[in-house]
This record gives sequence, structure tokens and C-alpha cells, in this order.
Amino acid sequence: DVNKKRTDYIGWEEYFMAMAFLAAKRSKDPVSQVGACIVNQDKQIISVGYNGMPRGCSDDLFPWAKYADNPCDTKFMYVCHAEVNAILNKNCHDLKGCTIYVALFPCNKCAIEIIQSKIKTVVYMSDKNKDKDSTRAARAMFDACGIVY
Repeated sequence: DVNKKRTDYIGWEEYFMAMAFLAAKRSKDPVSQVGACIVNQDKQIISVGYNGMPRGCSDDLFPWAKYADNPCDTKFMYVCHAEVNAILNKNCHDLKGCTIYVALFPCNKCAIEIIQSKIKTVVYMSDKNKDKDSTRAARAMFDACGIVY
């Protein structure tokens, strides 16, 4: 019926998670493409980010390998995670009370940045690394600081 509003539109949670997944499509990582979207209490998008090389570091000069004999030949020494990129790319002064939507549950390093930036809620899609020490540490910190996830 063209005289009534649509009822099949997506909700806010689905919309913001879709924005995180859209951001992930910018990642050059051949294995893991992760995106993040930070939203304030008024449901305004404050920032988006994806996993990638630091600003100014060429995607063509640094390694994307997951495994190598020398750790400096892997991506892990260089890649900036989606959550950190979103926090650093923010378009406002303060992230206090915001929600971050992220494709993958944050690691311990990202959890620290989330806590320090005063984000209060983490919404995630995948918890595939739940048994890793970094994920257990992230959960412990979130629990201790009252971060909802």
C-alpha cells in the first residue's frame, strides 16, 4: 500500500552493523576483513574504520602474510585494527557513552582503546576467537569496567 509507511525496513542495530561490514570491504587483508562503526546515543554515526595499514604506510610495501618465519614479515606487526581506526577517525571530541558495532569481538589491545575512549557498549557479530587469550583478556577488562557486550 503506497498510502502507508513501509514495515519491512531494517532496524538501527542491523543498519549500524551493515555499516561496519561495508567498511570492512575497504580492507586489503586477504584473510580477515573487519569493520567497525561508532554511534552516539542519538543514533548518529561518529566514525567508521577497517583493518589496514597505518595512514601513510603503503599497502603494497608492507606484508599481508599470516605466517612467516620472521614475525616482521607478517601483517600482525603493522596492521591497525578496525576498532582503533574508528576511534582515531572520529568526527567529534568525545566518544563517551557511544556504542561500537564491530564484525569481530575485539582483542585485548582494542578493548583497552575502547575502554580508554569511554565507549560503553560493544555490539559484535562473530566471536570466532573466543578461546584465545586476547579475547578472554578483553572480556575480563570489559566486565571489570562495566562495558556492555
